[in-house]
Amino acid sequence: MVEQSVETYTEVSHDHSIYAENIFNIGNFSVTNALLNSWIAVILIVIIGLSLRTRIKMIPSGIQNFMEAIVEALLGLFNSITGSKEKSYKFFPFVFAFFIFILINNWLGLLPGIGSIGQIVSEHGHQVFIPFFRGGTADLNTTLALAIIGVVASHIIGVISIGIWKHLNKFINLKVLWEIPKKVRKDPMVLMINPIKFLVGFVEIVSEIAKVISLSFRLFGNVFAGEVLIASMSAIFAFGLPLPFMFLEVMVGLIQALVFSMLILSYLSMATVAEEH
Repeated sequence: MVEQSVETYTEVSHDHSIYAENIFNIGNFSVTNALLNSWIAVILIVIIGLSLRTRIKMIPSGIQNFMEAIVEALLGLFNSITGSKEKSYKFFPFVFAFFIFILINNWLGLLPGIGSIGQIVSEHGHQVFIPFFRGGTADLNTTLALAIIGVVASHIIGVISIGIWKHLNKFINLKVLWEIPKKVRKDPMVLMINPIKFLVGFVEIVSEIAKVISLSFRLFGNVFAGEVLIASMSAIFAFGLPLPFMFLEVMVGLIQALVFSMLILSYLSMATVAEEH
């Protein structure tokens, strides 16, 4: 009598999900792999910041020279956008924090083990691989939060800089409606022009929403697409083939961090100018 053994193989799916996967919960708070990566980025920033702070010297050398060169280059770029050294110095800490956080998150997603070390769980009768870490900016929740913080901050700066009334008139321009009775005798065209100016304010409200959408989706789309590209190249041939794409993604990570930061800076700078200017 011949006994036949039947071996069963369980296929484990490892799809690059468009959303971050849950790793564990703290009470009702869900901790995702993208959030874990963001926490690592914050810890690295704190460690690097404290390390550099203790090594600051009157005569710079080594890493201090490198960091000062970066700061000077960014300040020069800031000046070209704000047109004012005073504004550049004022906005630099806030915008630079965006730049460093996004840059480290972008580059962390390229490290070996990020996206490949994880656990296998059962979902709806299928074995699914869930990585412990995922690039923070490859999660739309992260980029959306960054965009909201940047845009809301621009409005707060606008209120502080030019006052709540002038800032509000950029969006709900009641001033032009009140001017109609005063100017209509001298210039009847205000009956046509001022209502148009009033309606333009609502277009500005839509543009503020568009800022949040464009900022978040641009960063998310570029970083997520890069991770999918590298994963695809690694699946085809793991040795050598992904290297050019890794270098490309390093540059993309830097450029996207810079673009996001410069857009936030431009929003902050525009918010400090009154509507009539």
